[in-house]
Formats: sequence, structure tokens, C-alpha cells
Amino acid sequence: MRTSDKIAGVGLLCLALAGCNENGSTQAFLRGADSESGGAAVADCAIGLRSAWGRTCLVEQAGAILTFRHADGGFRRFTILKDGRGLASADGAEPASIAILDQGQIEVSAGEDRYRLPATIAER
Repeated sequence: MRTSDKIAGVGLLCLALAGCNENGSTQAFLRGADSESGGAAVADCAIGLRSAWGRTCLVEQAGAILTFRHADGGFRRFTILKDGRGLASADGAEPASIAILDQGQIEVSAGEDRYRLPATIAER
């Protein structure tokens, strides 16, 4: 089953990393800021083909743009979509795809890089 088929009947109401406050502005969503990362948000990621998962990607949010910074200095940017579909690639030639995981998480993939994020998921 293709990822797009898998999520066709499901809407992502709100990424846990990007909730809206009363003023409509975006607030930080990722849990897990810790002293090792200097207080920055950290996400689980697997960077590159056949890479193991690790909590090694720093996450920055500026409005509707999420930037995932890799340990090797690389990064990926995604746009938080306001229509409830999740994330889309903000730059680059490789489109983002989303898979819904158990435990209220989504997995975002772009090229050979994968990221796991908390999400609130509701059926339409």
C-alpha cells in the first residue's frame, strides 16, 4: 500500500510540534529539549540509507518552517501545512512523504532521510 493511500482517510489535525495558540501563532511542539542539546528540541531521525534510528537531529522552528539539523552538518527544511496534511518539503528536489505510525507518531521521509514526530491524528 502506498503512503498516500494509507493516509487518504486520515487527517493530521495538529502536529504536536506545531500547535496554534489563541493568537494563531505557532508555538514549539517537540517535547524533549534537554541539557545535552543546549535546550534545543531534538527529534528521532535516521539519516542516510540503512541508517539506525537515533535521537540526534536538532529541530528549529521559524513560523511554519521546521529545520532538522543533522549531526554531520546537513539539514532538511519542511513547511507545516495548514490544511491538516502534515509537512511538505520546503526546499530541494526530493518531496516529503508521511507514514502514520502507532503511538501517535508520524514518520516523515525525504530522500534517504527519515524523521519521527509526535502528531495528533483524527479520522475524517
